[in-house]
Amino acid sequence: MGADARAAGDRAGSGRRAVGPWTSSFAPRPLLPSLAFLFFLLLVVLGARAARYETCPKVQPDMLNVHLVAHTHDDVGWLKTVDQYFYGIHNDIQRAGVQYILDSVVSSLLANPTRRFIYVEIAFFARWWYQQTKAKQEVVRDLVRQGRLEFANGGWVMNDEASTHYGAIIDQMTLGLRFLEDTFGIDGRPHVAWHIDPFGHSREQASLFAQMGFDGFFFGRLDYQDKAIREQMLEMEQVWRASTSLKPPAADLFTGVLPNMYNPPKDLCWDMLCDDKPVVDNPYSPEYNADKLVKYFLELAAAQGRHYRTNHTIMTMGSDFHYENANMWFKNLDKLIQLVNAQQQASGSRVHVLYSTPACYLRELNKANLTWSVKQDDFFPYADGPHQFWTGYFSSRPALKRYERLSYNFLQVCKQLEALAGPAANVGPYGSGDSTPLSPARLSVPPIGEAVAVLQHHDAVSGTSRQHVADDYAFQLAEGWGPCEVLLSNALALLSGSKENFTYCRELNVSVCPLSQTAARFQVTIYNPLGRKVNWMVRLPVRGGVFSVRDPNGTTVPSEVVILPGSNSQEHPPELLFSASVPALGFSTYSVSRVPKRTPKAHTYRPRPWSRVLVIQNEHIRASFNPDTGLLMKIENLDQNLLLPVRQAFFWYNASTGDYLSPQVSGAYIFRPNQPEPLPVRRWAETRLVKTALVQEVHQNFSAWCSQVVRLYPGQRHLELEWTVGPIPVGDGWGKEVISRFDTTLETDGRFYTDSNGREILERRRNYRPTWDLSQTEPVAGNYYPVNSRIYITDGNMQLTVLTDRSQGGSSLSDGSLELMVHRRLLKDDARGVGEPLQEAGLDGWGPGLWVRGRHLLLLDTARTAAAGHRLLAEKEVLAPQIVLALGGGAPYRLGAAPRTQFSGLHQELPPTVHLLTLARWGPETLLLRLEHQFAVGEDTVGNLSSPVTLDLRNLFSTFTITHLQETMLAANQARDLASRLRWTPSTGLPTQTTPSLLDPAAITLQPMEIRTFLASVEWKEDIYTHSDAPL
Repeated sequence: MGADARAAGDRAGSGRRAVGPWTSSFAPRPLLPSLAFLFFLLLVVLGARAARYETCPKVQPDMLNVHLVAHTHDDVGWLKTVDQYFYGIHNDIQRAGVQYILDSVVSSLLANPTRRFIYVEIAFFARWWYQQTKAKQEVVRDLVRQGRLEFANGGWVMNDEASTHYGAIIDQMTLGLRFLEDTFGIDGRPHVAWHIDPFGHSREQASLFAQMGFDGFFFGRLDYQDKAIREQMLEMEQVWRASTSLKPPAADLFTGVLPNMYNPPKDLCWDMLCDDKPVVDNPYSPEYNADKLVKYFLELAAAQGRHYRTNHTIMTMGSDFHYENANMWFKNLDKLIQLVNAQQQASGSRVHVLYSTPACYLRELNKANLTWSVKQDDFFPYADGPHQFWTGYFSSRPALKRYERLSYNFLQVCKQLEALAGPAANVGPYGSGDSTPLSPARLSVPPIGEAVAVLQHHDAVSGTSRQHVADDYAFQLAEGWGPCEVLLSNALALLSGSKENFTYCRELNVSVCPLSQTAARFQVTIYNPLGRKVNWMVRLPVRGGVFSVRDPNGTTVPSEVVILPGSNSQEHPPELLFSASVPALGFSTYSVSRVPKRTPKAHTYRPRPWSRVLVIQNEHIRASFNPDTGLLMKIENLDQNLLLPVRQAFFWYNASTGDYLSPQVSGAYIFRPNQPEPLPVRRWAETRLVKTALVQEVHQNFSAWCSQVVRLYPGQRHLELEWTVGPIPVGDGWGKEVISRFDTTLETDGRFYTDSNGREILERRRNYRPTWDLSQTEPVAGNYYPVNSRIYITDGNMQLTVLTDRSQGGSSLSDGSLELMVHRRLLKDDARGVGEPLQEAGLDGWGPGLWVRGRHLLLLDTARTAAAGHRLLAEKEVLAPQIVLALGGGAPYRLGAAPRTQFSGLHQELPPTVHLLTLARWGPETLLLRLEHQFAVGEDTVGNLSSPVTLDLRNLFSTFTITHLQETMLAANQARDLASRLRWTPSTGLPTQTTPSLLDPAAITLQPMEIRTFLASVEWKEDIYTHSDAPL
């Protein structure tokens, strides 16, 4: 995104990883390590430390050292698509060609051995790398080995921090860092996290970076009030304590705010995209400016240095897509360095300038051995002016946000089945399929792993790209699903023992599935990616009629065809419902057949005159609706004997087009309502009630463009609200930002709570910031926060939690109230670089607008027990079961083997505290395994879910045996027991450093909120499909 518009030397193999001396196996081992092993370990650790910082340039200890960081910021899509940026297409939109940037930088680095450069976006670099000759690749490897070409961050993209789920962040970082490890070994391993452009910074992001082994973190965007105070208090650099559960320093991360966001200082931009005067050092030229420039630079360095605590300061010399002609930059920087440093002898200057990198700058800060202040909250929301809060993008492009979340879900299913089935999943009866390639040989289309990684970019899932770019993001996701569907078919055929003609219904969200709507008989296979059994209500569109459904054992299960009375069968087709029980990390196959000559009844319930209140109820929940307005009016938790008045309705904010206070308008980035009070879509809703044995629904119609179904299934402990909004009408000339609001009687004292990237929970307070006295200028937008998976309010006794199915913006603008923004359509551009309004009205911009459907899950519980409910429900929502259809009657996978209708990949279920975060193929005989404790310290005291938990991995999985186990850091690019991070002294005292204990696969202990990552060497069982000893 445009900053200027918005104020060990060996190449690692690409295949199987070698098993090192830190590997754990299940064979007996000596109690004490050998001397040879200890000597080897010492060499490895010393070598790693040397390779990290020994290539840094020398500094002058008694001077102000100015570290010039030559860099480019290359958005992986924004105004142009990823391919258009890489190849330099459509320069009429934006002058940018990444392939030329990298070509030019390498040539310029070779011209002068003192020059240095950093690169970040591995999505671009990997593509460029595969196009180079072997000779060119060796030249680049040598530059990396010398520390002159350094990688910062190292993720596939520089991800957004508000709209991203932590699992997807970890995946995209792992993808990029693995490429660097495989290509450059330890020389290419980044030491610094570098998020110079994301629009606010989450605490969980910092925690993840720390757990990946980064030594520090630098970012560019900081709230204008916060920055002014930090500069005054000399707190532009500090230690970020990014977890309240993980024991320091596990989630501690040294964090620095860059002085110029990520741009060059004023008048010092020497790119072909800039207009600043070059350095003219010929005193006989009439354009000579060297003396003036040196004087200006010395004043600038001194002024900047006054806001920082050491005798080191950093200047970013580059910006968006700079260095396409790298010689322009480097030639002027060479002159600047020579001229400024010459002043040390000529006039006694105490300023020393040098080519440097973020890692080398960080190392000097660490050597200063200072005590640093500690931050424990986050950097949301971000504002770059009094009426310019970047809180709109929390909700922009809600359909793309949902598609990204669905694709992450599908990617995990794909990875798991690839791991469970082994090599047969990649090449089988349905062709070749892959989740993420492990070699340079590219598939004809990007795999889903790469496509989902690209969507984490801070202009992708954030919804802040141009329309044609957003369309391309969606297209790349759709293309990535194909190879994964092939993989799933191969794996399911192997594990079930039957080669079916599997069908994937991608449009179930709009009740479209051609097979279920035409076939009289078919099979439904439901795969559960969770480590525990789930009961899932299957809903499939059908043509009508009555159906018989049989479970994996052939037993008939209750089912119904639900028809909405008085509805259009095309708009609301009949739906077949049945409840499926699916084992942990496995599947169940149900058989469906139409019962001839029977017609289902339209299920409706009309209240009698003396009982006008609409009620839906199961054994756990009762929801009541106002008979006059049709709105939800109260919810009861029957297990806990809790009752809470709750009024839920839809409202819209009139988007500002500017006023006397500021010309700022609402746009893709900025949320700025015209007035603090939203307008109701309508104060009442037309209602229809559907009641059957399997579902109870209240259908609410608020307007032609806003409706909702409030739904309750048997056994369900939450209320489901399925909303449909759009196309938002703008014929009146008003842009609209639509919210769903819940008003209760809870006394919340201005406090509410939101998740951080789907993991830990942060307290929010209205009109308040924990680290400075806020001057609130936008009472609505200035109180909005990102909601990745949940938001809740509590009075200390009762807690109302709303879970989301995608990232949204949310707040509590009055006590007892919660609101979530579900859709927005705007008529003005907010002047942050995109150059088009957020219309989502088709390619020509004149379409009717976007129609969006989503779900909110409502939980009422006591404050003491609420975590168990929302933690497990959020896990189930993010990793929902995957439904696959087939006609049935397929050929046996192997002759003589009976098909299997139920399967579990685990010999025993995981406890509720443990989430199987990752199970994925890593090499031909290696899997990547991540296990996560999903509860925080003190979060659940009733069920003991916040206590440590210990697992035995030796015989956990049913299709393979783990033969060796190696624990790594979070991104799996370095062994955990060999990893060493720079140590910092926080103002709270020096944390105790813990040494990893000896790895025992029989006793893997997880502390609250801990994620442990392993590379497991495995042997797949010869006849996987015949092994049925897993519990079902």
